[in-house]
Amino acid sequence: MPPPKDVVKIAIQMVGAIPQLIELQQTKPLASVLKDVCDAWSLPNAERYALQYADGRQTYITESNRGEIKNGSILRLTTSPDQEAEQLYSGIQSNNSDVKTDSLKKLASLSQDVTFAQEFINRNGLKQIFYIVEEGNDTGEMLAHTLKAFMELMEHDFVSWETLSAAFIKKIVSYVNMNAVDASVQQLSLSILENMVPTSRLLFELVKKEVTLDRLLTHLQVTNAQLQLKAMALLIALLLAATDAERRDMMDYLREKNIRQFIHKNIIHSSEPLGDEMAHYLYVLQSVSLNLCERRMRTSMDPYSQEQRELLQSLRQTAFESETEAPGSNFSTERRRSLCAKEFRKLGFMNNSNPAEDLRRAPPGLLALDNMVYFSRHTPNAYSRFVLENSSREDKHECPFARSSIQLTLILCEILHVGEPCSETAQAFYPMFFGQDHFFEELFCICIQLVNKTWKEMRATQEDFDKVLQVVREQITRTLSLKPTSLELFKTRVNALNYSEILKLRQTERLHQEETLAVPVLELRERLKPELLELIRQQRLLHLCEGTLFRKISSRRRQDKLWYCRLSPNHKVLHYGDVEEGVDSPPIESLPEKIPVADMKMLLMGKECPHTKEKSSGKQNKDVLELAFSIVYDVEEYCLNFIAPTRYEFCLWTDGLNVLLGKEMTSERMQTDLDVLLSMELKLRLLDLENISIPDTPPPVPKPPSNLNFCYDFSHAEQ
Repeated sequence: MPPPKDVVKIAIQMVGAIPQLIELQQTKPLASVLKDVCDAWSLPNAERYALQYADGRQTYITESNRGEIKNGSILRLTTSPDQEAEQLYSGIQSNNSDVKTDSLKKLASLSQDVTFAQEFINRNGLKQIFYIVEEGNDTGEMLAHTLKAFMELMEHDFVSWETLSAAFIKKIVSYVNMNAVDASVQQLSLSILENMVPTSRLLFELVKKEVTLDRLLTHLQVTNAQLQLKAMALLIALLLAATDAERRDMMDYLREKNIRQFIHKNIIHSSEPLGDEMAHYLYVLQSVSLNLCERRMRTSMDPYSQEQRELLQSLRQTAFESETEAPGSNFSTERRRSLCAKEFRKLGFMNNSNPAEDLRRAPPGLLALDNMVYFSRHTPNAYSRFVLENSSREDKHECPFARSSIQLTLILCEILHVGEPCSETAQAFYPMFFGQDHFFEELFCICIQLVNKTWKEMRATQEDFDKVLQVVREQITRTLSLKPTSLELFKTRVNALNYSEILKLRQTERLHQEETLAVPVLELRERLKPELLELIRQQRLLHLCEGTLFRKISSRRRQDKLWYCRLSPNHKVLHYGDVEEGVDSPPIESLPEKIPVADMKMLLMGKECPHTKEKSSGKQNKDVLELAFSIVYDVEEYCLNFIAPTRYEFCLWTDGLNVLLGKEMTSERMQTDLDVLLSMELKLRLLDLENISIPDTPPPVPKPPSNLNFCYDFSHAEQ
């Protein structure tokens, strides 16, 4: 008979004593439980003791979290958090440096526990930490433990970052700005400032003023990867908290200092592999930089703006040595206007009498004009060749430069997500972005020439404009998916992917679709599906057995807490636990927490997950919602919450968990994998039928013959 659901069987340890095996009644007050445990070991003053987990993070057991204790849990009897807080509060004030250092080290460890942290903060412990930092001159191990303890205490959000004193902040800033400081102290100082920046405008301005961009660039150039990472984190935090004008000034300064080239050479192409967190920061830096184009993209052309009219006229004047500008020309106003309209028509404007009207659409707005002017000024030969080659054609096959440029700018904005908010988890950046200044404009210069090339290959007319730009979009997206490392490599690859290659790719995809739509083939597909679905199920479970590293994302978007989860080889238990940075695949024995698969009740995804509902922010980040899932388990319906590192991992884990729950796999990745496997299997099965058309219906069975005289009668065998 199973035990009642409010009773759990646990073991309790104590140093120097034989462990107790007890049945913990969850309805019994924790103080009574502690008294019974202390009485069994003949310990007086039960109120001075507490229970905590013996493994993992060693969290203290309280009335609020006792419901998380599982059957088979191992607990430890230890000093109560209030007693521990009192002892450490005294220890960090000791005049003995060894005692003080040991106390700070233990404080840094225990401060991860919310119960202890509250007790320590209630004793005004943060004030003592401020005093150690503000008044101390130590820059070594003692200071590192102090800053680590401060970070852990602040992580619980009991105290606002805005309450920090100016003296404390200046001291933290000084550690960042000093050269002769321990690297661990600088890393922690950078992390503290990174957390301060988003909390208030005042703190942002203070950090921005005290920690210069030059100093951050110095930290980025060190060989210590962790220090480099923390410097990048603070730089990104400053960029995200800045106003549009401040962000533009900061990016201009970083461009002057050649930060892109440095990142391209020393971070992206360094000997060390790029970590997930650095990849995310590079994605954000790329996104912030590209979003500087948003203001121009969303601004329509003002026909009354002298500056904008001059830019527009410069396009015409660069392309044509117009007679209207020739010295001594006596053209009337009407004649001059007619010549200008003719030249704007040759440039490919739809409204040649008033070309500003073509640029009223936003997006792409003035960004399209900027791109055209950049192309005409930085590659004048290519610009003149494009315009003159098409303006001299009389066979209706001319490619309109201006119209193409406007539409191409819009396509590039959509592909590069210009104007979209940064994702909190994405890591997809283009390496070539960091190898080139004026990336967007240079990319446009390559792609507008691609438009002309593709136009000629398609022998297109004005009626084919949308078709040509659709092909160009496909050429660009297919090439970008290869992640070229430089614009030169992008140019080579995108030009090699000509119209005939696109047609071949499309034809292959179309033939594949047509082959798989024949009725007999569809029937064969249905017969093969169960076997292949079982193969996918096995692969998903195998992936869960290998495990995945997940990140904890708090309300301040900190991503430095890691935990690992994996399925046991017998598919009966999920093991999970916190891990340190740099641990790729911890052994299953090192993961202290367990969830029996038999206790799992259901799988929640997206908005249904409790950790997406708990966030204080009303606006949920779309990317986090797309990667969130939770396992509901046990009779009390506890939840284990996940945020997958990528959409791929999300699909594999949700599929695998559905398999464990005995449900259908529902992810889009499952459908993609099934289609690939079915395609391969069908091609193998139909190999002998190549170039033979498969009828939709089987051929009719012929009628029986009128007589069967053609059959040999063995009864009249020759004598």
